[in-house]
Amino acid sequence: MRLLRVILLFIVFQVSAQQGGMWIPSLLEGMNETEMQSLGSKLTAKDIYDINNSSIKDAIGHFNGGCTSEVISPKGLLLTNHHCGFGQIQSHSSLENDYLKNGFWAMSLEEELPNKGLYVEFIVRIEDVTEAMLEGVTDDLDSRQRQSKIDINRNKVEKNVKKETWEGIKIRPFYNGNQYYLFVTERFNDVRLVGAPPSSIGKFGSDTDNWVWPRHTGDFSLFRIYADKNNKPAEYSKDNVPYIPKHYLPVSLDGVEENDFTMVFGFPGRTNEYLPAVAVEQITQKVNPEKIAIREAALKVIDANMKADDQIRIQYASKQARIANSWKKWIGENLGINKSGAIDVKREFENEFTKALKSQGKEDEYGNILENFKALYGEFEKVHVNRYKFIEVFLSTNELMHMMLRLTQMENAANRSDDAFEKARRSVVNRLKGIHKNYNVKVDRGVYEAVMPLYTDNVDVSIYDKTAFVNLDNALALLEGDKASVIKKLNNDAAYTYAKPMVMEFFNELEPKFQSLNTKINETQNIYMKALMEVMPKERYFPDANSTLRVTYGKVNGYSPRDAVYYNPVTYLDGVIEKYVPGDYEFDVPEKLLELYEAKDYGQYADENGKLPICFLGTNHTTGGNSGSPAIDAEGNLIGLNFDRVWEGTMSDIYYDPEICRNIMVDLRYVLFIIDKYAGANNLIDEMKLVHPKKN
Repeated sequence: MRLLRVILLFIVFQVSAQQGGMWIPSLLEGMNETEMQSLGSKLTAKDIYDINNSSIKDAIGHFNGGCTSEVISPKGLLLTNHHCGFGQIQSHSSLENDYLKNGFWAMSLEEELPNKGLYVEFIVRIEDVTEAMLEGVTDDLDSRQRQSKIDINRNKVEKNVKKETWEGIKIRPFYNGNQYYLFVTERFNDVRLVGAPPSSIGKFGSDTDNWVWPRHTGDFSLFRIYADKNNKPAEYSKDNVPYIPKHYLPVSLDGVEENDFTMVFGFPGRTNEYLPAVAVEQITQKVNPEKIAIREAALKVIDANMKADDQIRIQYASKQARIANSWKKWIGENLGINKSGAIDVKREFENEFTKALKSQGKEDEYGNILENFKALYGEFEKVHVNRYKFIEVFLSTNELMHMMLRLTQMENAANRSDDAFEKARRSVVNRLKGIHKNYNVKVDRGVYEAVMPLYTDNVDVSIYDKTAFVNLDNALALLEGDKASVIKKLNNDAAYTYAKPMVMEFFNELEPKFQSLNTKINETQNIYMKALMEVMPKERYFPDANSTLRVTYGKVNGYSPRDAVYYNPVTYLDGVIEKYVPGDYEFDVPEKLLELYEAKDYGQYADENGKLPICFLGTNHTTGGNSGSPAIDAEGNLIGLNFDRVWEGTMSDIYYDPEICRNIMVDLRYVLFIIDKYAGANNLIDEMKLVHPKKN
């Protein structure tokens, strides 16, 4: 009996340890396939990734370079998050047709709305090109020589790739530049808006609920991929037809239970799992607090104005969401790092690394790495903090300062050549038009007053009364004329003369110093990663996210965020009604949804207890870029749509803790319910393949 207990404990430990990681789908055979099946998966590695036959990877699309999407019908119907399609929904909205407020549903192909510049990209195949990319790259090369050699090798590799004329190529580094993989891609540029719930469903809970659990948000939107008559990628044309996919995901009506297997497939953006303790300490204790303070100040101004004016609400909806998302994420990241003791855990890991070096006689080769990190990050701290403060003020929050940044770049281009100036002027004109499309000078002035004192003591609010750039016509007029006259007018503008010295200081001093130190840190990180895998080979090393296609697997599980509190892994429509506040911009509920709730008119989408599920939790290791990723069950069916992480688990970009790191997914039954019972878009339901894998 005692032996059996030991074996069972070992098995439980192994399975719980097999949570976390963002794995390359072409390399799943072996360890990963075994781990997934130990967690309940019935899928083989070839079911997930196969270049010779249809596989799940053929249904997974990179949505506009920043999110993930999946094909869910044989007619190219595409599912992603509401917040991923938010910019497109907003662009089609007006006071007369407020799709943000009321939602949008195309009841036929003719009603679907085109979106200029929107694209979806699929992965055709993945190849390991490490040997070719690192040919001739030796330890005695400095960073510039190393990169030059890699660039030469990249050109050779790209020239020798066999691909179709319409296909693209991407080569990305993995494990801090110790491995390289090539991705052959297929991009579709005709992607049309098909459906979106009102923001009161798609963004229910808004900022208050963002990054937290329990969650009740129907964060989804629908698009459709169009191709030419040969089913090949094509620019928008009325003659294009719905794309016929190589694979699309069936949709399960059976839902989830605790401990069910889940696989999330997508394009996670960026993680830094192998940073040393000193780096994590600097990020969470020095950099994050400054960024949080600046965004918090901006959000107070923007939120107050959005609540008071519907026109401003529409204008600033996307900007506010972008600013708020990272602001709250950084707060949660700090909370999670503290709760999990991640810095101490990393220090202990570094102690084990040091012991391994000593036992293997490799102290001369790698023994100075950790001390180098300590010295570099010590020198880096002030530069690191000030650089991010500049970025938050001049790029992320204040639009007038953003314009000044771009105009300073234009003047710098003018000093190089006439051609460079003309190119920069065209770019600035387009940038100004984009900013002023949704610009309110009152809001921006308020943001300036709130954030600029957090960057400098030199605050001059009067520049808003003296600059041409708060009015698009005046701004464009100032930029007309020959190079000399434009530069002269520009240097007489009050906002420009105020901001230019700060922008020039950034480009001439702060940024060069940052890049120089960051290069040294990256070189050390490259050596550190190599050393870890060499001297501690039994550790599990998955490559950091870099916006390439990845698989992460886990289970449906709740969690305990603090003492005496446990969160169940599933939420229901009852919770929406409990949070309902009439007229509130975050917690209002559409009248029709209230009627459906009162009648308990859930159709075939209720669970076995007659309740309508909304969201569920998983132990899948996700990050930004996984928004819109499909949650797939043990048999390859779609059960959920990834859209967020729990607040305490946002630190998984730096450190994944299986105890508190959870991703949040919309239950597909709620998605179907909204499409069917709320919107009456039965034409879309009829396209999908609905299945009952558990009942079968």
